[in-house]
Amino acid sequence: MKKIVILFNLLVVASFVYAQEEVPVIKKVTYPAGYTSELNVVYTSAPGWEGKMDLYLPSKDKGLSPAIINIHGGGWSGGSKDTQGGFNTYFKAGFAVANIAYRLSGQATAPAAIEDTRCALIYLIKNAKALNIDVNKIIIMGGSAGGHLALMGGLLANDSRFDTNCPGVKNIKVAAIIDKYGIVDVGDKRYGKFRSGSERKWLGGKVADQAFIESVSPIYQVKKDSPPIFIAHGDADPTVPIQQSIDLKKKLDELGVKNEFMTIPDGLHGQFTSEQNATLNNAIMKFILSLKEFK
Repeated sequence: MKKIVILFNLLVVASFVYAQEEVPVIKKVTYPAGYTSELNVVYTSAPGWEGKMDLYLPSKDKGLSPAIINIHGGGWSGGSKDTQGGFNTYFKAGFAVANIAYRLSGQATAPAAIEDTRCALIYLIKNAKALNIDVNKIIIMGGSAGGHLALMGGLLANDSRFDTNCPGVKNIKVAAIIDKYGIVDVGDKRYGKFRSGSERKWLGGKVADQAFIESVSPIYQVKKDSPPIFIAHGDADPTVPIQQSIDLKKKLDELGVKNEFMTIPDGLHGQFTSEQNATLNNAIMKFILSLKEFK
């Protein structure tokens, strides 16, 4: 009996430790003097859910600000805007930052996350004057599932098929898309039926609908007039194969879309060294500043 009690206590402790490890690390964003923050701004809503974003806005003294929309990853089923940071490169360059939340697959399956991403972009465009944002200098960025959503949000441009929650804006565009190891083809079966349960969970009842899968996969949205795209991917990524990004670059090159592809040597899925992250951030900023809108 004593052994059973000890074993039970060990299991309880192990479960507690595991639960503790699963708790996401909340990051407090520190911004420079002259910036202000507007946290948990509601940009859209759906039944039983409010879409919120955190805004970090520079002083209006220097004129209209360029803006970065940041989208967290997590396989569409996890993650949080409150775990995001690393905006110093953009703060130093005078960018406004919009760090957004979106519906996870446990709350709503595809295309809900795309709808929310589009609504966040449309919110910034609609409220650009009040927020002192230059609508011609909006960049959309994300990693992993967030990279997928950034691609979809920017590549759709004036295609309003997923804008049902936020209609009313006709000229929707971004200056560039920053795709960090994002999912490009949700239905890619070259790496097994599905690489993980994340795609299956997110697609829900549409898991066998190829036409729908293509409608929510960025590689099928690329056109000759698509915005410039910066791609970063670790060559040892065990979660999203680097071939996904290679395929995207090939499509962009074929259609003549401005792009840059940065491979992170020995990089895992978003796990890069501090030096690699610094190099990546500098390369992204250099790419942004090379765009005609920033000259």
